[in-house]
Amino acid sequence: MSVRYVLAAPVAAHASLQPIAADAYELTTGRLVGTTAALVALAGVVIGALALARSTGRIGNGQGRRRAGVALVAGLFGVVVGAVNLAVADGGPGTGNGVIGGALALVLGLIAAVLSRLVLVRSRRTGTTG
Repeated sequence: MSVRYVLAAPVAAHASLQPIAADAYELTTGRLVGTTAALVALAGVVIGALALARSTGRIGNGQGRRRAGVALVAGLFGVVVGAVNLAVADGGPGTGNGVIGGALALVLGLIAAVLSRLVLVRSRRTGTTG
């Protein structure tokens, strides 16, 4: 009978070292960081898209370069925080580490940066200043 306890002890110790997946509705620190970075990067995409759409018309209010700068900063924030969040995550999707939010922030941040670059190039070509 004591043999069973001796053999079961290492198995129980090994099982306690495994990362436990978080519940689907639990807001962990990793998920909060990933979600925040994704939302900031999404705001950068929206601002960059609006700036690009308004820079194509003849009527401009002179704020295209400023909006492009805001989109660039938001996009770079999303890229950096998303990449750091992915680098420090010790599990995959569903573990509560914010892997999905970090990846989404990385992609949306790159899109926001590209949109802001397009607005800046277009504003230089047309000669408008902000």
